[in-house]
Amino acid sequence: MTELSIIPVQIIELTLTSKEVHWRGTADRHSPDRTLPLHDSAPILDVRLSSYKRNIDVVRSHYQKEHRNWFILEANRSKWWLNDKCAQLMNEQLKTAQHYLSKRNVGDAASIFGLCVSPDECKNRLGEFSHYCPVSLATKHELVDCSYETTMKFTAEYRARYYKLAGQKELDMFLVEAHKYVSPTAPHMLPETLPRYVTKAEVKQMFPKELAFRGYCPVSYVLGNKRYEALTPGSRDHVVLYDDELFSMLDDRTMEMFLRQPWKYNRTPLPAKLPPARVAQDVTSLPMLGYMEQAVAKAIIAAMTSCSDFKPKYPYLDAHKSALVYVGYHLKAHNPKATEYSREKYRKKLEKFKEHCQLIKYLGNNMNRKYRPEPERPIDFNYKMDEFLALKNFPLPIH
Repeated sequence: MTELSIIPVQIIELTLTSKEVHWRGTADRHSPDRTLPLHDSAPILDVRLSSYKRNIDVVRSHYQKEHRNWFILEANRSKWWLNDKCAQLMNEQLKTAQHYLSKRNVGDAASIFGLCVSPDECKNRLGEFSHYCPVSLATKHELVDCSYETTMKFTAEYRARYYKLAGQKELDMFLVEAHKYVSPTAPHMLPETLPRYVTKAEVKQMFPKELAFRGYCPVSYVLGNKRYEALTPGSRDHVVLYDDELFSMLDDRTMEMFLRQPWKYNRTPLPAKLPPARVAQDVTSLPMLGYMEQAVAKAIIAAMTSCSDFKPKYPYLDAHKSALVYVGYHLKAHNPKATEYSREKYRKKLEKFKEHCQLIKYLGNNMNRKYRPEPERPIDFNYKMDEFLALKNFPLPIH
């Protein structure tokens, strides 16, 4: 069909398990209404099923990608349900085609979604705005690239040309007054120079071309009211080529803003005073205090904060040593460079350490000067007392 340029309006695939196919084949062979023998024995059905499974993925993906006219229905449903579902799909397709023809006959814009238009045909018939949304360019003066939209859900035809829209709102506006957004009455035409994202490999190939704006992000600088504090170095992963210059952006959001309105940021002048250049420095070459501040400050602060909240007091250790042991366990339990096994090991030790610290508070709340008979004691009192006394004869395992 493809070689003869025949495009099916709809292709409906009925899915069944192999077991169900054989069961139905057996039922057909033994049906009293059958008069002539057919080639549907069990071995022949196996051959047909094997051929179907071997070829269906390629055929299905072709029509889903090129024409989006492939529908899958479960054949184990009733024949009345299948009949109604197929009729519903065909009615929707006919309504879409009739609406498109009625709009085209009177010279209005019409959506081409559901008309089996291939991506190559759409690309060849794009209007003067190419993959950019004419409505966004006219109303917001923004370049909205719609090349990512391959379903053509927001694509319309006007004067035998195709126009891609940014969304449903823009599509509705275009369908009502298409003449306002295309030449010659469009307020803004597509500029000759367009921005595009470039990868790290492409940037390397452009060497020795340097980054414009000294490598700072022009979008974040403009958003920060052009203050000195808003000068932020861009990322090598977010580079845009525009007007033969490379601009480095801070993140995805600022890059998207630049791609939509590059003329708003590319001519922004740099301030006279610039931040000092950032120089990579090995933290191991810093003094001890500087190394700790750069490498382990956050971990130590988290451990000390947790220690101050818990206020550990281990049996037979003073408060100072108890705090040191708690901080040590906490650092080992949350060390990001350790293995998960090691972190889990010290998490368990930290929990056990905290349980032993709670023994003092528990025994203090449940003991008084008068002797209490065993039936009047809490059910776990004796166990916790034995555990507390046993800690005196066994040193605390630090490692």
